[in-house]
Amino acid sequence: QVQLVESGGGLVQAGGSLRLSCAASGIILSINAMEWYRQPPGKQRELVAGFTRSGNTNYADSVKGRFTISRDSNKNTVYLQMDSLKPEDTAFYYCYFDRVRYYVGSTYYIKDYWGQGTQVTVSS
Repeated sequence: QVQLVESGGGLVQAGGSLRLSCAASGIILSINAMEWYRQPPGKQRELVAGFTRSGNTNYADSVKGRFTISRDSNKNTVYLQMDSLKPEDTAFYYCYFDRVRYYVGSTYYIKDYWGQGTQVTVSS
């Protein structure tokens, strides 16, 4: 089986930085895309940043120039460096791995996975 484990959230003052990480366990053959989403209080979940398998990245307009997504393919890990944080960045942050291909024994799987989420709180 595959599990995504997130870490790195917390409380920070406006203007500060945090780095989130999301690591996938298991024997993974490939991952189509790695993305970060967030869900602010009382709002819908939204895409923050994404990493396609080909290496292209995309960012929400609200975080461009402040957040940077990166990955370590050997470790099946994706990171989100968040700088110049604002109170409006306060949200629960989730990683999402699209079309994870892996084996369990001789059985081949393709599934999507979400991390458990981590809270980011930015105080003014």
